[in-house]
Amino acid sequence: MPPRIVVDTNVFIAALLSPSGSNREVLRACLLGKAVPLMGAALFHEYEDLLGRAELMRKCPITAKERRLFLASFLSLAEWIKVYYLWRPNLPDEGDNHLIELAIAGAAGAIVTNNLGDLGRGELRFPRLNILTPHQFLSHLP
Repeated sequence: MPPRIVVDTNVFIAALLSPSGSNREVLRACLLGKAVPLMGAALFHEYEDLLGRAELMRKCPITAKERRLFLASFLSLAEWIKVYYLWRPNLPDEGDNHLIELAIAGAAGAIVTNNLGDLGRGELRFPRLNILTPHQFLSHLP
């Protein structure tokens, strides 16, 4: 059974901006069924917001239409999770708490992020939830 993961927006955006690397390989693993991405309302809105920022997307090698199609393809593979409880792990960046909540609600094994510093510093600890860089996550895949 493929691992259930939460793909942080910084991984998703970095994968779109760079034609190679670990970020891109995480998305490829999801597209190939080697991992199951989890999606919730807050994360979805964050993806949409960042994809809509022309300044950020200026460096992206694909067009806005292609980015929307790619997001739609990624979302078609994602398992949608409803978060009923707000755990509030009290991360340094309040805007990151929804990632932990989504991961717990969806029984994810890992959050894949380039932001280890903030996500690993919550007051609430979840011993079965790993916070991994894209490289670390890929090293665990068969």
